[in-house]
Amino acid sequence: MSDKEELEFPNSEDTEDIEEIVFGEETMDQAEEEKTEEEDKNEEQAADEAAAADDKSAELEKRYMALFAEYENFRKRSAKEKEDLYASAVANVTKDWLGVLDNIDRALDAGKNADENSVEKVIQGIELIGKQASDVLSKLGVTEIECGRGTKFDPNLHEAVMHVDDEELGEQEVAAVFQKGYIYKDRVVRHAVVQVAN
Repeated sequence: MSDKEELEFPNSEDTEDIEEIVFGEETMDQAEEEKTEEEDKNEEQAADEAAAADDKSAELEKRYMALFAEYENFRKRSAKEKEDLYASAVANVTKDWLGVLDNIDRALDAGKNADENSVEKVIQGIELIGKQASDVLSKLGVTEIECGRGTKFDPNLHEAVMHVDDEELGEQEVAAVFQKGYIYKDRVVRHAVVQVAN
């Protein structure tokens, strides 16, 4: 090409031919339009997925709140039942002991008005009150810890407060009982207070 020759630029008709060659039957505008449609579909799909996730999150939160409310109600109901059960147990035990207390009052009145002839009757009355108290404990399931002179010392049941040398007794045997012990089922209510020999 010489310097004087002019370059020819393709006219608009030629450009359309080129576009048809590059993109086949589709034009550049159609490709951009399809790309936009694809992006719109992706955005719609993302929006649908986000809405579904929000719905699921709301449902889970609703279920959590219902479960939390149910637990709170259960906790309050359990605390009230426990309180009522304790109050009922105290009332029942107190009712069992009221008869014993009434008889102690009667024994005190009789002891104040006792003369030499009625002292023996007062002692018999106190013995009967002691038996009545033992019966109440038995009814409640509380039993006396078997403990007497010669019993083998058991630290789970006995509390040793003194030690003595005694030839009649073996090693670690109870020499004397200062206070009776009581047990409820497998639980020690009060240890027997004892003196231990050797």
